[in-house]
Amino acid sequence: MIGAPDRKRAVRLIKETTNAGARTTSACREMGISVRTFQRWTQEGDVRTDGRPSADRPAPDNKLTLQERQAVLDTVNSPAYRSLPPSQIVPALADEGRYLASESTFYRILREEGQQQHRGRSRTPKNRPLSTHCATGPNQVWCWDITWLPGPAKGVYYYLYLILDLYSRKVVGWEIHEEETSELAGKLLRRAYLRENIAGVSLVLHSDNGSPMKGASMVETLYRLGVVKSHSRPRVSNDNAYVESIFRTCKYRPDFPYKGFATLDDARAWVLKFEHWYNHEHKHSGLKFMTPHERHSDQTDRVMNNRKAVYEAAKAINPMRWTRGTRDWNLPEKVWLNPEKDCDDLEVAA
Repeated sequence: MIGAPDRKRAVRLIKETTNAGARTTSACREMGISVRTFQRWTQEGDVRTDGRPSADRPAPDNKLTLQERQAVLDTVNSPAYRSLPPSQIVPALADEGRYLASESTFYRILREEGQQQHRGRSRTPKNRPLSTHCATGPNQVWCWDITWLPGPAKGVYYYLYLILDLYSRKVVGWEIHEEETSELAGKLLRRAYLRENIAGVSLVLHSDNGSPMKGASMVETLYRLGVVKSHSRPRVSNDNAYVESIFRTCKYRPDFPYKGFATLDDARAWVLKFEHWYNHEHKHSGLKFMTPHERHSDQTDRVMNNRKAVYEAAKAINPMRWTRGTRDWNLPEKVWLNPEKDCDDLEVAA
């Protein structure tokens, strides 16, 4: 449906074009309308507005009468059904041998009457905003989570606590325990905080909404260290995608004992080797194939400048092979966690 201002503008442009010598058919085609539409708009001299919104239409034959509509409202507000949603009310009425209206009609009537709202003692569902953070250097934003590692028997698991730096993807702390608690999580955070020696730095710690992440011990640790807490939206797993990604990398290593670790010490020994490989040997695709340790220790310029020099030397030997230029070895200085559409206007985490 095209509004009156747009119609007038289209008619004006078409008339200007035809007055300049163009054919009406061609002008209408360029505007995306048919000649018949143009004639209908201008058949009374002035541009006609769309009459459909204000047109009088007969009521549908299947429309509920006022008595039927009131019967639906009386039913949903009766003591027997006032705490139930239409999805429960309609089948219950059918069991009683009654049919008033379809389930969708029940919902529509409730919306129109302002009665389609949360009922009961449970909390009203809320849409939580997206937790968006940006890191321009190491130790500005950390992400962490807990994953299960298979134990010696079916149903027995060990719990891997892991903290990842958003900017460098470096594993800055990890531990394995036989249980998951906020006390153990708080101890891991303190150790990682001291190991990285970042006292006085504003740090954001992002996690999901599990009980170890929001327990009293963890919250107290965050408060004492001055760390800003951040949580994913409920039931949105990809709000913490960087940690989920490293867990997949861990569990799909060729030597990962998918049949289970025999002991807790075996699990710790294996993850220790994985952590060294990941930080110091693994060329991360998200870092233009640098290792997380190189990124974390501010070696980006050295590594990338060396690669650029190698490619420029190869191009000088045979320029015809490099008609589209050399490979882009520039690594973005900003790393976003759950970026919004316009990230440049967001405040950078410092």
